[in-house]
Amino acid sequence: MATKNLGGSFTFPGTTMTVNRMGYGAMQLAGPGVWGPPKDVDAAVAVLREAVESGVNHIDTSDFYGPHVTNQIIKQALHPYKDGLVIVTKVGARRGADKSWPHARSPQELIEAVHDNLRNLGLDALDVVNLRMGGFSEPVEGTIAPQMEALAELQRKGLIKHIGVSTVSATQIKEAQGIAPVVCVQNLYNVAQRGDDALVSDLAEQGIAYVPYFPLGGFTPLQSGVLDDAAKEMGKTPMQVALAWLLHRSPNVLLIPGTGSVGHLRENLSAAEIVLSPEVIAKLDAIGAAK
Repeated sequence: MATKNLGGSFTFPGTTMTVNRMGYGAMQLAGPGVWGPPKDVDAAVAVLREAVESGVNHIDTSDFYGPHVTNQIIKQALHPYKDGLVIVTKVGARRGADKSWPHARSPQELIEAVHDNLRNLGLDALDVVNLRMGGFSEPVEGTIAPQMEALAELQRKGLIKHIGVSTVSATQIKEAQGIAPVVCVQNLYNVAQRGDDALVSDLAEQGIAYVPYFPLGGFTPLQSGVLDDAAKEMGKTPMQVALAWLLHRSPNVLLIPGTGSVGHLRENLSAAEIVLSPEVIAKLDAIGAAK
């Protein structure tokens, strides 16, 4: 059954790409540790098809998930792609033989990664490519010009339609914008981890999408307890409430919760229908100050 409300819609700046605000992140389609194929490829295919049938038209992925696995499953499940389906991928890392996640940010590595994404997704051009910088969860200051210039050149060649950035600071975003338009920013942010509050608002004023990852990451026990209590009072799961709060936070926030389960997918999508009362919003807003 299709989900009627997916949080409203958002149009990426300077583009004709309009997506529902509740999307889907494909990382969990790979095997344990985001390595190798899943135990049940058919189940992974079913999740993707259910997502699209439910109205999801924004899928977040990367060819270093698996590696290659999630993109290959996306192609198997959804190719030829529906008109209006926006697939956002990211570059800037690779997978080591020891299952590590080393950086892969030289211009040549970025070029190779774009071609890997194109091949495994079965596309002639990528809708959006996010340049992944920083560490695991936080930006690391420093120039990103060489990387942005490499992606901008691929954009001029028609291999990339639009460019985003991930795990970056406000300073790095401005540097990137001086090289090419930036349509989205993907950083760690949730109801407890609020370091990007000012950035979310600034990007909203510019009409740029903000795509938070780890909606339940980095909570202290006290913060988690507040969220758990609020969810229990509403008869919802903590994840559903955390997602609903993010949708409430700002109209430029796009969500990409991931799962390998159709049941969990439906649960996540239904979070877009949750209406938070002023009292619940006040409790959730206070989580960021609870340490």
